Amino acid sequence: MTSRLRVAALATLCLTLATVSRAQAPDWPSERPPRPLPAREVKFPPYQLRTLPNGLQVIAVSHHEQPAVSLRLIVRAGQAQEPQDKPGVANLAAALLDQGTTTRTAENIATTIDSIGGALGTGAVTELTFINAAVMKDSLDVGLDLLADLARNPSFAPQEIERQRQQILSGLQVSYDDPDYLAGAVFDRLVFGFHPYGRPGSGTPDSIRAVTQADLKAFHRKWFGANNAILAVVGDTEPEEAFKSVERAFGSWGRVEVSDAKPGDPPPPTGRVVIIDRPGAVQTEIRVGNVALPRRHPDYFALDIATKILGGEGGNRLHRVLRSERGLTYGASADLNALKESGDIVADTDTKSSTTAETLRLIVDEISRLQRQRVQARELEDAQAYLMGNFPLTIETPGAIALQVLNAVFYGLDLNELQTYRERVGAVTLDDIQRVAREYLHPDRLSIVLVGDASVFAKRLAGVGFDRVEQIPLGSLDLASPDLRRRGGSGGARMEPIAFRTQAAGPAGRTADGDDVRAIVARALEAKGGLDLLRSIRTIRMATTVKVLAAGGTADVSYAIRYPGGFRMEARTDAGPRVQVFNNGEFWVQDQEHGVQPAPPQYVAEMRASVQRDTVPMLLALAAGRLSATRLPDATEGGRTLAVLEVTGAGMRPTTLTIDRETGLLARQRYAGLDGAVAEEAFSDYRDVDGVKVAFHTTVSRNGTPVVERTVRTFQYNVPLDPALFIRPSGT
Repeated sequence: MTSRLRVAALATLCLTLATVSRAQAPDWPSERPPRPLPAREVKFPPYQLRTLPNGLQVIAVSHHEQPAVSLRLIVRAGQAQEPQDKPGVANLAAALLDQGTTTRTAENIATTIDSIGGALGTGAVTELTFINAAVMKDSLDVGLDLLADLARNPSFAPQEIERQRQQILSGLQVSYDDPDYLAGAVFDRLVFGFHPYGRPGSGTPDSIRAVTQADLKAFHRKWFGANNAILAVVGDTEPEEAFKSVERAFGSWGRVEVSDAKPGDPPPPTGRVVIIDRPGAVQTEIRVGNVALPRRHPDYFALDIATKILGGEGGNRLHRVLRSERGLTYGASADLNALKESGDIVADTDTKSSTTAETLRLIVDEISRLQRQRVQARELEDAQAYLMGNFPLTIETPGAIALQVLNAVFYGLDLNELQTYRERVGAVTLDDIQRVAREYLHPDRLSIVLVGDASVFAKRLAGVGFDRVEQIPLGSLDLASPDLRRRGGSGGARMEPIAFRTQAAGPAGRTADGDDVRAIVARALEAKGGLDLLRSIRTIRMATTVKVLAAGGTADVSYAIRYPGGFRMEARTDAGPRVQVFNNGEFWVQDQEHGVQPAPPQYVAEMRASVQRDTVPMLLALAAGRLSATRLPDATEGGRTLAVLEVTGAGMRPTTLTIDRETGLLARQRYAGLDGAVAEEAFSDYRDVDGVKVAFHTTVSRNGTPVVERTVRTFQYNVPLDPALFIRPSGT
């Protein structure tokens, strides 16, 4: 095996430990960094917009850097458009779009997209449902035909409905033990009241159980039509070619009658402090904010920059105060979420139970300070520099370009504004920031949610100025009730927390009810270190020694991970050092022969798949319902009973996890490589690293033959990482 092949083999290795969490921000510098370099000139790629006779809006953008095309279809109907008494219909319908049509089975759909080396995903968010695909240029027609079939002809087969229903229910049950989910759901309810934006997007156990095939077909029939959809075709194709192909695939799609009626306005900002009591919790999730403005509002840019100064990239007063100066949290942020009809501003952090009151007081003080005091010129310049410097990264790939254009069309923005983004950001003044802060921030009327152990911090809130507090036991929480409390047997939006526990086992290790997928996932998370600890991990640094068995060579391979979007692998071999980086959707590589360059398509696919298979994020995504698991027959090995789960999700190749029932630790992970070979990773020599169980030895096999062994030398988590590790060097 050549040195280059050995390096390629190393690139296919996945990590044995990681978590889904917010990225840890770097330590605040003790001295100001130098001013940013002037932004390089960038032009948004040329585009054409055309409306077909049936009303379908089609956007074509030529982008010839790679022989690939990104297809993004959105339907203007999501969670806000579902029936008021049927929350979760949009989410369930979207999950079923790629699970069978009237002409294709779910297996046939998966085989079709895999056979052309493409990727496919479906989903629903607040105001829209989407179907995304990425294909090579020569498979454009195949991809468009597949998208058209999924959008027009979903079968909503009863067996698929039940399978997806059970997976959503399992995810909801686990979500109700997730303080981050609880804080977000309750905050939305406080800010938006009974407006559609305030409903739980994934539905509730009661509502999901009540959804019928007729409900799904009715939702699809009402909203899915050519005149209520937008399709973006971005990549290695000319506009006329794209329009012709879209006309062929979608030209016969019918129209729907779409009402112009809009829901009422959300309630005005109202001061309210709600504690969701989770006895025994070691941390408190905190959300603080108020209703804001819609995306199309002329003040959006100024308020977005003001929010960046408060808690975003390029500014982040909250992070400086809460982490750097007080050491109360690993990170804090503030975001402006703007939708079609309204939006909100929310400050977000978590802290130890004992420091909840102090942290909350500081957050509110910073919001008040931003409203009362004029910001410094340097703060505005830093936030503007970040936005202007980051803009080129948002239009580097066909998928990213498609997203920008779709957002503009969906929200009714002027597409020409994409060409003048930097100028409009730079035009925001200090007076603008002060004006929008005074108009849209309401420190005296904030919606505040605290999810944690009330016995530790509730009595301290009055001492820092919050003497009117509502305390609700988690088991009594009901989002459908005006006071958020369950009454008797009512409560279609009731939270039903189900603690992680292993149920009584029956024959062959199965539980008495025959369905212990959730318990298996819960046991695996517990064995790794516990849900709270794993969620708290922001960064990982790991050094390993890798042996390529066929060639007998070894290499030192180090990993730096910044969750959720940063992954760096650096291998030192006899062929010289090689670096591979994934950074929030950007992939690049570096070696001695070629320097720094975008990762070749085959490396991009391998790197993306490796990140998706990162073990603990996968388990946490299963627990939260973002991935699906199917129970396979148990295995036995050395007298041990091993539980076997097949994990699937949008844009992800199926992965099989084999988990030791006794210890709860992951024993093996198996998946198909992009070349069709079956790869398996066997994990052993688990050691405790500050409460986290880490496999210090991994053997990777291909088609049953061991090819690589990896031994961990050092493993650290929540350590500072230089952001430059993940940034592609300039000028390359």
